[in-house]
Order: sequence, then structure tokens, then C-alpha cells
Amino acid sequence: MLRVGVLVSGGGTNLQAILDAIDNGKITNAQVEVVISNNAGAYALERAKNHGIPAVCLSPKTFESRDRFNEALLDTIDGYGLDLIVLAGFLVTIPPAMIQKYRNRIINIHPSLIPSFCGVGYYGLKVHEAALARGVKITGATVHFVDEGMDSGPIILQKAVEVQPEDTPKVLQQRVMEQAEWIILPQAIHMIANGEI
Repeated sequence: MLRVGVLVSGGGTNLQAILDAIDNGKITNAQVEVVISNNAGAYALERAKNHGIPAVCLSPKTFESRDRFNEALLDTIDGYGLDLIVLAGFLVTIPPAMIQKYRNRIINIHPSLIPSFCGVGYYGLKVHEAALARGVKITGATVHFVDEGMDSGPIILQKAVEVQPEDTPKVLQQRVMEQAEWIILPQAIHMIANGEI
């Protein structure tokens, strides 16, 4: 059984997609052991509690230094004996020591077709604003392994989504979540849990 930890900063819609996929059998041989957020007000923590999953808040603001926060994050993750760490909208830089220790065991969902609209500064609505400003006709989402770069690790899965002429960033964000993110993130976890990657 793959022991999964999900790190999230906001509402947790990707977390919900993972939990639903486990409940309905689209993800097999995996279970979420802990949900960690840097934001005490993140609704993702409520989603975890409602599912009987430990919900932990670790905010860099509550530590005297970023190094101390990084140590606490790694200690917390180590404490749950995780096999896979899923970044599902986690807006905190992953410490190098964690990337080294969990090499090829940390995955991230990004709301574009990498290498487009990724890297430093591209997160949340900013990605969709940039896609619309550029006038792309196709966007989508990417699941990739996390390395020391920003959105630069090996790609696992991608799914394309059409951009509509009347799209606003929020409308496009919702379509990318529904048609891509909530499909390929659970699919990637299932593939990892069943030795397909």
C-alpha cells in the first residue's frame, strides 16, 4: 500500500479529486496518510479532517527561520513514513534536503502544458492569465516529478484543454481543473502505486 502525503496551500480541490478517486477505486493500492498545509485557513485541512486523515499546519511564518521550517517539514514528512509526496497547489519552495531524500517520490500538478507558462511566478490564476494574454488555443495540465528546479522535473502525464474565445482566467482555471488536473493527478498516483511508472 502506497503511503501518500498531500501538501496543499488552498482549497484542496485536487486533494478532493485524489480522495474521491481512492473511494471510487480509480486509485488502488494507495492511501492518504497526512495532509500538510502552510496555511491554517486552507479548506484542504477541513477536507482531510472530514475524511479522517491527519491535517497538519506548518507555516514558515511561525518559525524563527526558513531553515527551521524546512527541518520541521522534513521531520513531519519522515514521521509519517511516506512513499509518495503529492504537491497539490503547495505554494512553498520544497527544501533541497527533502528533494534529495525523496528523489523521484515527490510529484507536482501544474496548470499548464509544461514547458509553457511554468517556472518562477507561474502559479494559480497567473498561469491562466498568461495563457490568455499569449492567445494560446490549447492549454492543459502537467503532472511531473519534482527536482531542484521550478516545474523542471521529468513529466509523467499531460492533458490538453481547449481555450474558448470567451474565457476569463477563472473560467479557464475551472475548465483546466475539471478536464485535466482532477483526471491526471489521480491517474499518476494510481500508476505509481501499481508500479506502472
